[in-house]
Amino acid sequence: MAHAVIRTGGKQFLVEEGKTIRVPSVDAEAGKSIDLDVLVAAGDDTRVGAPAVDGVKVSATVLDHGRAPKIIVFKKKRRKQYKRKQGHRQDYTTLRIDSIG
Repeated sequence: MAHAVIRTGGKQFLVEEGKTIRVPSVDAEAGKSIDLDVLVAAGDDTRVGAPAVDGVKVSATVLDHGRAPKIIVFKKKRRKQYKRKQGHRQDYTTLRIDSIG
């Protein structure tokens, strides 16, 4: 089965056709198809781009958007009466990989 390494949202993901992945938020409506840049394409022959492989695109369908569970950012310095608490929720987009090629 062919797979590829894509870059979106400043992160890299290893993807295969038919798989579902969660990536940092992408500006696209649910149900729309998007094309992603490929860094490494592997299948019958492996191709590595500098930085992207020319002529190879990954087609994906946006399934939905959401927010990850809250994480707590807590800072403390002992014996200094210093404490800071902050929460954060990361936005994400769920993609289904349709084709690599």
